[in-house]
Amino acid sequence: MLAVSDLHVFRGERHVLRGVSFQVAAGQYGEVTGANGSGKTTLLRTLCGLVIREQGAIAWRDRDTSAAESNFLPSMSYLGHDPPLKGDFTARENLRYSVGFVRPLPDTELSAGLDRTGALSFADRPVRTLSAGQRRRVALAALWLRGASLWLLDEPTTNLDTAGHALVAGLIDAHLKAGGVAVAAVHQPLGLDAARTVSIVLRSAAA
Repeated sequence: MLAVSDLHVFRGERHVLRGVSFQVAAGQYGEVTGANGSGKTTLLRTLCGLVIREQGAIAWRDRDTSAAESNFLPSMSYLGHDPPLKGDFTARENLRYSVGFVRPLPDTELSAGLDRTGALSFADRPVRTLSAGQRRRVALAALWLRGASLWLLDEPTTNLDTAGHALVAGLIDAHLKAGGVAVAAVHQPLGLDAARTVSIVLRSAAA
């Protein structure tokens, strides 16, 4: 379980997150919504440790995420607005190194992951030659292949068409059914099973 309690975060003098609390258990999806400027990206970056919290607790499996014994970082994968890909590497090379750094990745499994996200046909092209939507599909393949228990996703459908939106929903659904946890900041609901969805609505600092 990911448990967040009374989370407060400032950016400069702006009080972005005010007392945010929620819990997302194994097999559940936390859907973060709110107006622009309400702190959706800040929340995701705080959860994964890129932004320091001023107050509140973030616990993974009943241990604070900042504690070494929580084993949080190896359990988590974060996908932000810009896919973390090297432009001069091919899609396949990017995954071989980024995922291979985390766990052994046989070529057959790598190809299967690229195929799962519709990226196999351009897997051997340099990433700098790919469209934004194609790069997003490569990044989703990396997410799928890493095997992390917790997914933290900031607008995961960015630059994707209707089929891409369905792909993201399908990946998250399969992850949940395997006992994983996902939290995603979205502009539009992904349409996942309501029984598995925890709604996390952020209010703007002015609200």
